[in-house]
Amino acid sequence: MAAIHSASTKPELQLRSSLWHRGFRYRVNDKRLLGRPDIVLPKYRTVIFVHGCFWHGHKDCKYYTVPQTNTEFWMAKVARNQERDQEVWRKLEAKGWSVVIVWECQLKKANLDDTVARVSAEIVRNGEAYRAAQEERRKAREEYRQERKVRKKREQSLLEEVKSL
Repeated sequence: MAAIHSASTKPELQLRSSLWHRGFRYRVNDKRLLGRPDIVLPKYRTVIFVHGCFWHGHKDCKYYTVPQTNTEFWMAKVARNQERDQEVWRKLEAKGWSVVIVWECQLKKANLDDTVARVSAEIVRNGEAYRAAQEERRKAREEYRQERKVRKKREQSLLEEVKSL
């Protein structure tokens, strides 16, 4: 297992290349985020994990089979990977990130174009939702500032009235 690398795998490179050619700019394996997502698109507040079907237990996939030897170990290992994945996704989503999962089998030649189109659409959709939420927060802050100004003027006028009495 020491020969298995976790970064810049062939499926990741395929997806990154396709996204780059579509104009998306990203960071790779950002250590500042939990789980070190494979692709991070800060502008769209989206992270992408490219999962290997074998290592993450892709159900109903021909690339996920439990080895015949040491079966208990492998089943426990894959189950723990899946638990950790769920935990990381929940925490990232709680921090406002949208999580996209791409499976290794979805990046095979036959499915690559459809998968990249789906992921691109999801990235754009996430970006629009993020910008809308940002705009909503900006408007709320501006309303609050205006409200504070009005309140402050009212307080000053009351203080002046009290002083004049």
